[in-house]
Amino acid sequence: MIDNKMRTPVADAIEWALLQGLSFKVTQDTAAHTAFSFTPASIDKGRFEQLKSSTPLLGRLIHAVSEEPLFLQEAISPVASGDAFFDALLKMQTQLYSKGTKPKRLPLLIMRSDFMDDAESGPKLIEFNGIAAGMGPFGQKISQLHSYLNNQWPKAYSTWSAAENGESIDNPAIERLSKGIAQATMQIKREFNDEGPATFLMIIQSNEDNVFDQHMLEQALQSLGIRTIRRTFRELHGQLTSAPGERLILDGVGSIDTVYLRAGYEYCDYAAKDILGLVCCEALMQTRVFIEQHRVAVNATVSQQLATSKRVQMLLTAMDPEALTQFGLKLNEAKTVKQLMGEMLAVDKDSAVWLAARSSEDWVLKNQGEGGGHCIFDKDIVPKLRNLQPHEYQAWSLMRRLHPRPRTTPALLVRKGEVTVVNDLISEIGIFTLHIQGLPVSEEAGYCGYLIRSKSAGTTEGGVHTGMGVLDSLVYTT
Repeated sequence: MIDNKMRTPVADAIEWALLQGLSFKVTQDTAAHTAFSFTPASIDKGRFEQLKSSTPLLGRLIHAVSEEPLFLQEAISPVASGDAFFDALLKMQTQLYSKGTKPKRLPLLIMRSDFMDDAESGPKLIEFNGIAAGMGPFGQKISQLHSYLNNQWPKAYSTWSAAENGESIDNPAIERLSKGIAQATMQIKREFNDEGPATFLMIIQSNEDNVFDQHMLEQALQSLGIRTIRRTFRELHGQLTSAPGERLILDGVGSIDTVYLRAGYEYCDYAAKDILGLVCCEALMQTRVFIEQHRVAVNATVSQQLATSKRVQMLLTAMDPEALTQFGLKLNEAKTVKQLMGEMLAVDKDSAVWLAARSSEDWVLKNQGEGGGHCIFDKDIVPKLRNLQPHEYQAWSLMRRLHPRPRTTPALLVRKGEVTVVNDLISEIGIFTLHIQGLPVSEEAGYCGYLIRSKSAGTTEGGVHTGMGVLDSLVYTT
């Protein structure tokens, strides 16, 4: 039971969250607060500093991989036969690099690398997020909420704190992400030396509810003098044209300097049943190709999306440090990257028999999907492996399951206005990095803040948006 003395602090926290936009849209005119922890998680300072300093190397690595079309072709081709969406992505990639040409776009790599701090082996990579790598602003806001609660309600805060008087870890996600995007935007603007405002285009999903996180980033860009525009792929269809120098023009708006995709990671983002004459999704996928054929900063490019796939992650994980140096890393940097990567295995005809003789609880089965709902756990893995057809094998991989230490004290979670106590809360750590044409942006080698999502150790779906996770922040272990 929650002490009655907690009701007022919790109510204040909910109102603060709503006031600051820490919310999801519910209907056209209503919103609900995101699920959040009342106090932050704790982490050893050395482990967090290791992540801050080493994760930007992953950004450099992924940029280099994304600029190797032959490597990506060979990596993704085996997946395409078992995954129609990746088949479509590969066709877009092939079109962009046809006849030896190179897309005109300026690669802007905003990446969130997600880790779990395994109790035995330390922080290990779960996945790369190179398209729609959002919720950085939410990560900063929940950190601010925890600081507010510590100051405003110190007794309630200390009651539920995982590390009493632990030093809060600053989260500059909004400032650094917007600064990096602004730098890329102004670079394109200067190249054309044209009049009018620098313009940022965010491609969004229709009727989505995760809009406030997006608007926080847009507001930060607006404060830097950049005009922001929001459109779906459907709204862009037939509205984009070319100007001299492969300048991208949006009808009714003018020239576009940066395109940021918060959509495009699943087939439904390209669906348009009202467009006649083309097969489903082809028209809007061609809109994406058209954008990349112009001189505009783009995140995520098709190449970046492929380079951050589970398939490429598995291939990179299997390489030794010497092999990783082919992507521009020095040997000592490649060794650092190798330490971050967990164990991944390709799926084949023998995988079901192999895993049936072992503990399936030690592994997770993943396909190529982005977001929640694409992982299979425990007793469901072997039956799924047995039902896969040979052409589907390469679209799946096995990843060694990670086991972070739960909080040592119970945690208070707030969801839909109600509070619950969880005794085994574990956290997933997302580290944001930003690179323009492979070069880091920020004073810390490309580090741009963090996102913490926490959940019960017994819950498999930990997303804040679609799963049972909550927003969280970090303090150093005392």
